[in-house]
Amino acid sequence: MPSNIAGQEWSVNSIIWYSGEVGNGRVSAARQRGTNRHRLTAKGRATRERIVAAASRLMLDRGVGRTTIADVQAAANVSASQLYHYFADKDALVYAVVTLQADGVLAAQARSLAGLDSFAALEAWRDELVELQRRRGSGAGCPIGTLAGELSETDERARSELAESFARWEELLRRGITAMRDRGELRADVDPDQLALALLVAVQGGLLLSQTRRDSAPLTVAVDMAIAHLRTLRPAGSAG
Repeated sequence: MPSNIAGQEWSVNSIIWYSGEVGNGRVSAARQRGTNRHRLTAKGRATRERIVAAASRLMLDRGVGRTTIADVQAAANVSASQLYHYFADKDALVYAVVTLQADGVLAAQARSLAGLDSFAALEAWRDELVELQRRRGSGAGCPIGTLAGELSETDERARSELAESFARWEELLRRGITAMRDRGELRADVDPDQLALALLVAVQGGLLLSQTRRDSAPLTVAVDMAIAHLRTLRPAGSAG
């Protein structure tokens, strides 16, 4: 499976994990229809995207609670009336940040995991995760994990969206593990649901500890251990 790292845009401070288009504040048309109260012009879409991108950088750098509407106005170079034209209140803006980050991370993971059907592909995915963490200086965790840690107990709408995002990521892993089982890389009796969840837990736990320790080693060890366990589930007589 080819690496996507060279084609992606990274920002250590703002914890942007994905391609420039989503990272600049763009979400799908369906998402925008679900959050906007009116039809937007091209200029309006650009302004909204700029506001969401600025809010995303600030909220992931400082935390949601420490980011004010005034901070976002200054960072996006918009007036209060412009900001409130697109977002009724801070909660609405926070939700837009959550959907931006979720869509971006999951789009990147969908590309990375699209060809997962072998241990070689699984190792390539692992290498991407570790290289990304190293390039970011190991000082930042997963964007959706970071938001979940702050919002899960205070914002039910955001928590639900973040939980759905983790479920989407888990499904990508489940499909890959199922493909590995179906092509004989894993035993026929393995449970793709449990293995996908275990892999996602390893990634999220590894990222959190890497963020805390400013060291990519916890992520590397966590994912390597998960893959080592998968290797014990190869059919009898399999090479490697």
